[in-house]
Amino acid sequence: MAFPSFLFLLILLPLFFSNIPFSLSQSQLSPDYYRQSCPNLDNIIRDVVTTKQISNPTTAAGTLRLFFHDCMIGGCDASVLISSNSFNKAERDADINLSLPGDAFDVIVRAKTAVELSCPGVVSCSDILALATRNAITMVGGPFYTVNLGRKDSLVSTQSSVEGHMPLANMTMDEIIKKFESKNFTVQELVALTGAHTLGFAHCKEFAYRLFRYSKTVPTDPAYNPKYAEALKKLCHNYEKDPAMSAFNDVMTPSKFDNLYYQNLEKGMGLLESDNALFQNPKTRPFVQLYAKNQTAFFNDFARAIEKLSLNGVKTGNQGEVRRKCDAFSSIHI
Repeated sequence: MAFPSFLFLLILLPLFFSNIPFSLSQSQLSPDYYRQSCPNLDNIIRDVVTTKQISNPTTAAGTLRLFFHDCMIGGCDASVLISSNSFNKAERDADINLSLPGDAFDVIVRAKTAVELSCPGVVSCSDILALATRNAITMVGGPFYTVNLGRKDSLVSTQSSVEGHMPLANMTMDEIIKKFESKNFTVQELVALTGAHTLGFAHCKEFAYRLFRYSKTVPTDPAYNPKYAEALKKLCHNYEKDPAMSAFNDVMTPSKFDNLYYQNLEKGMGLLESDNALFQNPKTRPFVQLYAKNQTAFFNDFARAIEKLSLNGVKTGNQGEVRRKCDAFSSIHI
């Protein structure tokens, strides 16, 4: 029997009109996935995130960073939440993940516990992480965006799978662009997502070379605003003895999601070398300048980009599971 042409068109039309590459897994997600099985899910998670953010103001930044690391390595599947054991070294023990903040893991544990009390065995950790991230962003002034739900949690998490997937602060901007392009993100989406640096902090050890040993002849990176560099030197003078010493990514409004991060870049106040490169590179500079002038444009583009990120490599159906505890697989797969 011939396949009806109008049905064929109905299947293909979403591919032409979506900015997000189509996959069968993504098509199974919906904002209303838990409408019947856990109707109060969003309120439960919002309450947990609000309480945690009030008591620990760096929670929003940490949760956003945790979500980014999860989605960039194998997809948004909560694989980064798995703890290592004697049989397996998990993602969270890879070098680049060792600095992921404990408050971010803790808020997901608290949210999962609260959800399980209301809807046991129903909601995946990957969906909880996605919702907690959105709610944390909006709580500190960022844009609201739709979170499609129905992800399953990964069945695998290995330390060895992390290598090569994450952009690094000491990469050139062209290398970072290639890294994002390999995940199907445009240059503009890269710049919008990097706006997450409006929140949080970086440890002094990550940028101290720019302050004290930039080159043999010039100890301090000349791209730094001189007054900013002097303040950072005072802050980080003892970083080798105290590795916990850190500086805010956005020194002006470190706990508010806004566009001052981009304005800081124009003034030579990009904390990391990759921040500075975002303004110096001709491919990314126009978007930095746009977002520095227009917060609405930044919010709109960030919302679209993170919604796209949240669909990266999702697992559905028998591709994953719903974990009972977010840091351990519920079933053993050989």
